Amino acid sequence: MPKTILIAGPTASGKSALALELAEKLGGAIVNADSMQVYRDLHIITARPTADDERRVPHRLYGHVDAAENYSVGRWCGDAAGTLADLSKQGRTAILAGGTGLYFSSLARGLAAVPVIPAEIRKQVRERLASDGVAALHAELAARDPATAARLKTGDRSRVTRALEVVLATGRSLTDWHENNNPSGIDLARAAKVFLMPGRDELTRRIDARFDGMIAAGALEEVRELAARNLDPSLPAMKAHGVPWLIRHLRGEITLAEAIEQSKRDTRRYTKRQATWFRNQLPQFEWVEPAGAMAAIKAQLKTPPK
Repeated sequence: MPKTILIAGPTASGKSALALELAEKLGGAIVNADSMQVYRDLHIITARPTADDERRVPHRLYGHVDAAENYSVGRWCGDAAGTLADLSKQGRTAILAGGTGLYFSSLARGLAAVPVIPAEIRKQVRERLASDGVAALHAELAARDPATAARLKTGDRSRVTRALEVVLATGRSLTDWHENNNPSGIDLARAAKVFLMPGRDELTRRIDARFDGMIAAGALEEVRELAARNLDPSLPAMKAHGVPWLIRHLRGEITLAEAIEQSKRDTRRYTKRQATWFRNQLPQFEWVEPAGAMAAIKAQLKTPPK
């Protein structure tokens, strides 16, 4: 069977263009591995593939989730595993492209089978986070789940909140759940895998040009329609790069120029975190300049797994 190809990299590094070229050459299909491109409401602002791109080659797991949903890594892993199995039956090469490191690592290493947290518990914990602060939540976590609390920094809002939600909803430690992972969906040793990394100045240029292009293509109207739904601002879709700042502009709080500049700044900072995360968590990926990515993938495809 054809190998799986994994294309990761920071925002605006050229992942989608490379995936499209590979899919056309190999008769493959592109599978989304970006946590924001799953949302139906965020087409322009997340630079999802165009309708023309989707006509050229099959695209999977793009825009299939409503912005009102809190789509999790676990759900993506389940969706991706089913998609990969389907493509394997068709004899197609699966090309996973995106910048969400947790998607790649969870699919490769397996993911704790934590049940879905009831909405009421999520609401209660997040209300307490807002009123009492993360230190209070960490103290309760230490009483209920000392093993997990000991591993987390007191100020780590997202992880402390998640761990407390899990123990309240299931009565089991998050650490216990992590020791009983679901099986992995891909074998990194058998996959071709690259992390695209342009030079710093080039990446900055790409980020700026991409955001300007999204504004020209109607991103502001797209965000206006999203804001009109009055969704919970803590939902992932409401925190996509550019969305919070453009909403502030639509409310009259800042100018459009300010919203654009702040959005670009946030994206630049995020790309640094993406690079650091992949370097530390997934060192198996070969780091390449975009111009050398195709040659690197071809070489890996010819190399038998160890």
